[in-house]
Amino acid sequence: MFLLIELNREKILLLSIFLLIFLGLGVYLGVLFREDAVMVIDDEVKDILNQDIQNIFNIRDKALVEGDKDTLKSLYNIEGRTGRWAYEHALRKMNYLEEWGAKQGAQFKDINSQVLLRYAKEKGDGYSATLLVSTEYKYVYQDSPQRYNSFRIGAYHAFDMIPKDERWVISKEWYLDPMDDSLELDEAKIEQVKQVILSGEPKDLSNLNKRRLKAVEYADKYCGTASLPKYGFKYNPKYRNFNSQGGNCANFASQILYEGAGFRKNRAWNYERGRGSKAWLNAHGFNQYMTYSGRASMIAHGTYDQVLKSSYKLLPGDYVAYEKKGKVDHISVVTGLDSKGYALVNCHNSDRYRVPWDIGWNKKGVKFRLVRVHY
Repeated sequence: MFLLIELNREKILLLSIFLLIFLGLGVYLGVLFREDAVMVIDDEVKDILNQDIQNIFNIRDKALVEGDKDTLKSLYNIEGRTGRWAYEHALRKMNYLEEWGAKQGAQFKDINSQVLLRYAKEKGDGYSATLLVSTEYKYVYQDSPQRYNSFRIGAYHAFDMIPKDERWVISKEWYLDPMDDSLELDEAKIEQVKQVILSGEPKDLSNLNKRRLKAVEYADKYCGTASLPKYGFKYNPKYRNFNSQGGNCANFASQILYEGAGFRKNRAWNYERGRGSKAWLNAHGFNQYMTYSGRASMIAHGTYDQVLKSSYKLLPGDYVAYEKKGKVDHISVVTGLDSKGYALVNCHNSDRYRVPWDIGWNKKGVKFRLVRVHY
């Protein structure tokens, strides 16, 4: 009996710790996504600080494009644990850009981050801040170096910096980054993939269904931190943001089809008064509803190399479902095609604006469901 009581106490303790961590993470993410966070420094200091942080990002963007590891390293306080982690993250990103470009037969030519300081306070000799960062990436294909393609990825950053050697260095940085990974494709397949991609051609989209065009218009306007500056980097305020509660990708995809394309709600697929059905909010539920209801149908299903050729059938307004262990984990809506006819997508969570559909998902064990939506 004593042993049983002790075991129960251990379970209760572990559960309590888990709940505290979960609640703490929720509060932390909530702060990141608040639009009314109170600035605790005056406007003059804020403007100077924003310029200093923007300068750090400018130097880092240039180093990432050029593969300049020494400059990249100099931007971080690697003597501290969190600074070292932030540097290692940036290094992985540099490697990812190089690997993705090699697979794509492309090269990144420019990276341009727009930094908006949302909250800041003094922290020791430095500052702790929350940033909205919207970053544009430009790339060209090796057989058409004069034709630029671009996409945007946005995120909220928890960011600390400290003075070192008469300049600012990053002592902590946390944000959701789809490029914080490595490309897990066999080398033998990379060359085959590259040849398929380089053989692609621009596609004429002048005859797109008007409902598809409306869906894309909505997706572009409300893709948050990745959207064009003229849209204010915001989600549609009519809808709750579920990023801190597991993700907002299916909610956004549902909005695109309802608000943009005019699909009608029903008992299975519905959102009202801040609450949505499983088919509206859950990625796996959304995909099941769309395909089983007849509102959509499968184009292809499989690993990246298995569905690559079929991906050229995707049109703006269709969607890509990303599957892990047999369950759909994420939804992105197709919003355009690049100069090789390669599908580009918009989504929430890690906010993306017209991003190549495979970025961040080139991992073993991931499968793709390419889905035609019936407008």
